Amino acid sequence: MEVTNLVVLPAVLAFFVLCLYFITKVVRLGKHPNLNLPPGRLGWPIVGETFDFMRTMNEGNVLRFIQERVEKYDARVFKTSMFGDPVVVFCGPAGNKFLFSNENKNVQVWWPSSVRKLLRLSLVNKVGDEAKMVRRLLMSFLNAETLRNYLPKMDSIAQRHIDTYWEGKEQVLVYPIVQLYTFELACCLFLSIEDSDHISKLSLKFDEFLKGIIGLPLNIPGTRFHRAMKAADVIRNEIEMILKKRKVDLEEKRASPTQDLLSHMLVTSDPNGRFMTEMEIIDNILLLLFAGHDSSRSVLSLVMKYLGQLPQVYEHVLKEQLEISQGKEAGQLLQWEDVQKMKYSWNVASEVMRLSPPVSGAYREAIKDFTYGDYNIPKGWKLHWNTGSSHEDPALFSNPETFDASRFEGAGPTPFSYVPFGGGPRMCLGQEFARLEILVFMHNIVKRFKWDLVIPDEKFKYDPLLEPVKGLAIRLHPSHF
Repeated sequence: MEVTNLVVLPAVLAFFVLCLYFITKVVRLGKHPNLNLPPGRLGWPIVGETFDFMRTMNEGNVLRFIQERVEKYDARVFKTSMFGDPVVVFCGPAGNKFLFSNENKNVQVWWPSSVRKLLRLSLVNKVGDEAKMVRRLLMSFLNAETLRNYLPKMDSIAQRHIDTYWEGKEQVLVYPIVQLYTFELACCLFLSIEDSDHISKLSLKFDEFLKGIIGLPLNIPGTRFHRAMKAADVIRNEIEMILKKRKVDLEEKRASPTQDLLSHMLVTSDPNGRFMTEMEIIDNILLLLFAGHDSSRSVLSLVMKYLGQLPQVYEHVLKEQLEISQGKEAGQLLQWEDVQKMKYSWNVASEVMRLSPPVSGAYREAIKDFTYGDYNIPKGWKLHWNTGSSHEDPALFSNPETFDASRFEGAGPTPFSYVPFGGGPRMCLGQEFARLEILVFMHNIVKRFKWDLVIPDEKFKYDPLLEPVKGLAIRLHPSHF
């Protein structure tokens, strides 16, 4: 009994201290009697409307949370409270443009404390000039000019993946299997890890990490967040061992400065000659391993879903990819010019991300008092933009519920209406990497198989990225080309 009390009492005390902190903060930030705040409600003490928001995420329909409040309050902006903070939700292209173009002026990036605690010294937690320098360093590897050199390697990984996990199978679960491809690709390009057992073990830890990244940051045994923190520690230890060995290998010329992202970060300084610390490198590698494979896993699962449902779209993608293959010698790997010909395939992937964005949105923080749409936004309030508020607006996309890849031909959508990668200085820095890994996979999979969905109406949910509830089972039908 005494031992049990020693374990339980500190946890209960920590919970009440956390509750007191959130109550004090919400009351302090929520009271602005002389300001014209956006309409809305802050909901229950501490939790606000977090549970309503999380419930719609679990239903795969965050837009419902937004639409209900837009119809009740204001189509441009409304207030709510989530994750212990008052939040202003900005809607539509005008809201997106304001947030994206006011970085470091009126707003700066913000994430719930669970994200900040898990990703510590990474770019996620950097602001101002420091964020610009880190981003510039990472982009010097993740830009199209550098990534084009890795394209043949990406193609060979995709082919090997399909040979191993798809060939000879009558039925597969897409979501867990596609992760093996996207994670192997990230491990190879970022850390030069190619051992399949090592990759599989790391992948399991990333699953635990991912499930705790959005939610209440209760670091108590049994909670998702606690499991995520433990998994993050294991992953960091793995990266640290690789990093220390790589430093020695670079000094002794056994490794190349350009072989992967890790080497690049170890040998590249900022304009002032400062190099990242080991912990900064480790946390940024952790961030990119997470961001570099999981959103693409979601997109590829959705691409497989839509191509399985829309045979005419599948045939058009197949035609484009066969034309590219017919112009190559047998066994020749994809080159940069081949990917540039995959215009229709990328339009298809773009329409998939419009209809089913893998990430529902992101957050900012007001760094000073400002006015938006005649409303006062107080310093310290959190701000949220959501993909669905513009992606499914019939004023921006005619018949928005209909799949139509031609929306992305020519000039494409209205600026700030299509935002699966965000925008402005904080636009997803892995956008080009994602484009390549998605197109390389599409090129290889459509030439090898047709498929149909085992559960045609399978639901998807955000947890925190969009994923199929039952893994997306498909029946494979080998093609012969």
